[in-house]
This record gives sequence, structure tokens and C-alpha cells, in this order.
Amino acid sequence: MVVGGQRRVSGPIPFDDWVAARGPALLRLAFVLTGNAVDAEDVVQEALSRAYPRWSRIAGLADPDAYVRRMVVNAHTSRWRAWRRRVVPVAGILEEADGPSTEQARLAPDERDRLWRACLALPAAQRVAVVLRFYEELEYAEIAAIAGVPEGTVRSRVSRGVAALRAGWDADEREQDER
Repeated sequence: MVVGGQRRVSGPIPFDDWVAARGPALLRLAFVLTGNAVDAEDVVQEALSRAYPRWSRIAGLADPDAYVRRMVVNAHTSRWRAWRRRVVPVAGILEEADGPSTEQARLAPDERDRLWRACLALPAAQRVAVVLRFYEELEYAEIAAIAGVPEGTVRSRVSRGVAALRAGWDADEREQDER
């Protein structure tokens, strides 16, 4: 049976079991999107509180993970829009959610910090696309489904985001070499 463009499967997963298994991954995704653990927890809580009353339908989908990831991205976008209207950003110290990933472990702490600041400087749409592509390792089609945009738009956002990150990284390295 197809509902909302997604195939249903039999035997829904209990909500508590699913949250116990997938909650840490959702928190990591939200952390990368928001930039801090407190906001990440709020975003995930908001997404899960919206998912819970609809869980019997969501759990029956072929990929409930993708559906809830999109809910997390949407919750982040909503919070970001509201935040942008009322808060002036300031630089702060970042703490890692669950310790460095394998990729992050290859970078020195100051390089991770530079990369993180560069990611935060990207426009929200590009940051979401880059995070989902390289941090969550999703395919372009999956990102397009989560973001609700065409696949070509996702490719463009990822390409522009990576180009901006490279340009910022190269500029930082030139600046450090001049010192």
C-alpha cells in the first residue's frame, strides 16, 4: 500500500524502541544543524513530540528514519527562522555531542573549529544540504525528499556550500601563512 508517496510495511516499530535506537543519530544530526547540544535537544524533542501522535502511520512507512529526519530538519528551520528574527548571533565555544567522528578525528581541534565556523557561516539551506550529504552520508535523492526540493536544487546547494567551505578554508590558510 502506498501512502503519501511512501510504501507501507507491516508490523509497526514501537515508538520507544525506535527512539532508543535512532535518538542518538537524530541528536547528532540536530547538533550539526544547530551548533549546540541544548538547541539540538530542543529540535529533536519538537520533532519527536510531533511524530508521537502520528507514530502508527510513520512506523508503517518504508523508511520512518527518513521521515523523522525531515521532521528534525523542518523543526530546525522553523527554530532558525524564529531565532533570526529576535537574536543577534555571537561566537561561542562548541562542545561535541558524542565525540569526534572518524573524519573529525583526522582533523586537529583547531581545524575542526575552523571547519565548524565555516559551516555555521553557510546559508541555512546550503548547511542543511552539506550536513545531510557528508555528515549523514545521504544520497542526493534522499536529501531532496527530506528538504522538499528537487534533486537538482540539492546538488546546487551542496556544490555551492562545498565551494564556499573550500574558499573560506583556503583564505584562512593564506591568512595563517602570512602571519
